[in-house]
Amino acid sequence: MVGWADQAGFLAGIDADARQALQALTPVHVPHRTTLFRPGDAAQSFVILLSGRIGVYLTGRNGRELLLYSVTPGETCVQTTLGVLGGAPYSGEAVAESDLVAVMVPPAVFERLMADSVAFRNFVFRAFADRLGDLMFVLEQVAFVKVEQRLAHALLERADEEGHVALTHHDLAVIIGTAREVVSRRLEALVSKGVVANERGQIRIIARGELARMARAADG
Repeated sequence: MVGWADQAGFLAGIDADARQALQALTPVHVPHRTTLFRPGDAAQSFVILLSGRIGVYLTGRNGRELLLYSVTPGETCVQTTLGVLGGAPYSGEAVAESDLVAVMVPPAVFERLMADSVAFRNFVFRAFADRLGDLMFVLEQVAFVKVEQRLAHALLERADEEGHVALTHHDLAVIIGTAREVVSRRLEALVSKGVVANERGQIRIIARGELARMARAADG
């Protein structure tokens, strides 16, 4: 019988013993908008995400939120890895941005796999490095890239195939690290230029090419 570990492509290089240990763990379903951890919480398990998307946020003293990074299948959470490896408490908040299917690896199992399985250890540290790269990208964007460019990048990244972005102005402000009022003003400017349209509960991209030009300016 094929188990979840055999179906997870990102675990293809895991050795048989590690695969068997993981296979003994049962995937759990987590509803959309569930808070997975909050600042000050201790890490209870190492999360292997099989489907869905998790957003990890940092809240400043002024109450403003910032999306640090997202976790999708095959990726790991920096804070959870640090928590399980070193006992560091969470400094951010993780929220299920969709319904999730995940495997919660207990610390004892995680530590055994890290010690005994080179392939599992490589998977953890490779994914950890990728998330650190995401964090550096966020810092660069917030510090050096104009709001208009960050907004264009976020709209393109979160749009569906038809160009609809099901996010509020507050959601976008959190993602790009600015105030909701700033996002609202920038969106109004894009609407006036015919680049996007404000629709009930969502934003629709009209001129994808122009938005892509703005996003490329952000990457460059």
